[in-house]
Amino acid sequence: SDMVAQRGAGVGARAMERPKTEAKPKQEPRQEPKQKRKLSFNEKHALENLPAEMERLRGIRDKAQAILADPDLFTREPKKFEQASATLAKIDADLAAAEDRWLELEMLREELEG
Repeated sequence: SDMVAQRGAGVGARAMERPKTEAKPKQEPRQEPKQKRKLSFNEKHALENLPAEMERLRGIRDKAQAILADPDLFTREPKKFEQASATLAKIDADLAAAEDRWLELEMLREELEG
């Protein structure tokens, strides 16, 4: 370039002769000793209370199923039939979620206790 022509060949040579930085070996991230994890208060509380909650939900589900077992209910009381059907669907979903959460917490507890 013009600068090299005006100042001489030494300018370009110095730019090319930069000392290369030595590649530092990568430090591996320190692995801190794993602290033994425990169930949190909320997890313990849920694990203790979910069985009772599941029983309560099963009782509600059984009542809704008993109401729906009446073959003439839809013709006599369509609103009651719809209400019982909606309740049954919601309770089934809630019960499935509670059972999944309980199973997850129980497996975590067993894993942590070794």
